Amino acid sequence: MAKVSAVIVTYNRLPMLKEAIAALQAVEPKLSHLIVIDNKSEQDTQDYLESLGDSITYVRMSENLGGAGGFNAGIRYFYEQTDDDYVWVMDDDTMVHPDSLQPLTAFAEQNPNFGFLASKVMFSDGKPSVRNVLRQYGTYKTTLNTEFKEPVRIENATFVSSFFSRDIVRQIGLPITEFFIWIDDLEYTERAGRIAPGYLVPASSVTHKMRSNTEDDITNDIERRLPWYFNMYRNRVYTMRKRDFFRHMRGNGKIAWDFLRLIFVRTDHKKKRFDTMISGIKTGRKFKPTIEFPKDK
Repeated sequence: MAKVSAVIVTYNRLPMLKEAIAALQAVEPKLSHLIVIDNKSEQDTQDYLESLGDSITYVRMSENLGGAGGFNAGIRYFYEQTDDDYVWVMDDDTMVHPDSLQPLTAFAEQNPNFGFLASKVMFSDGKPSVRNVLRQYGTYKTTLNTEFKEPVRIENATFVSSFFSRDIVRQIGLPITEFFIWIDDLEYTERAGRIAPGYLVPASSVTHKMRSNTEDDITNDIERRLPWYFNMYRNRVYTMRKRDFFRHMRGNGKIAWDFLRLIFVRTDHKKKRFDTMISGIKTGRKFKPTIEFPKDK
């Protein structure tokens, strides 16, 4: 039977983390390892995770390296410290179901030539999660996860529930720590998809327990979160540079649309929003982050 490590990255969301861990411990087949990467959360999170003892593998970071750095550390631990066949990665607001894992392992065993697999992601009210709508490979439009009943090839996926083989990690390396937040999952799954096709497996479903079922949007987000959008646009431009001509131009169109909306929308701190976007775009054109590779055991 295939052995699976799950990697969950957390930062100061203890109530949600408790729920996510309990859900992972209830999946069938049982996980070989449950690796929790803690981005130096407050003491209450550390105390709770230490209280779980050997039921999890607890890795506490020396500093907060964002989701990207956390997934880098988690996938590295899977590759270097276990002999498991697959790694299943997710955020701490991903709530798996008892039957979420089995369709992924079954597909992987029957179709070993894959770059990545992704679950169908739903919001808490049972509707599709708009942050996790996937694009069928080779098509012009995004489609809702519920439109697919059978596995289908997709362009990329998020780290809400993504699944990789040990061999793919060996070939493509680790998520880019320098991304810090946002787009790290799209870049990583696209990197895997250049080795072998990636698939949505609709029989595997998870719940994304977000505050609201909306997309991150620089035109209306609160001021406190605006600096993060520098990462979004820098990382997006870098990722677009790796794509084919059509997908590169489509990405440019998305950025242009964001820019036009910001011109005409009524919002506060408009100059700060423009400055953040433009700075991220300019930096992304010359951004050359390091892609790290794990060491073989």
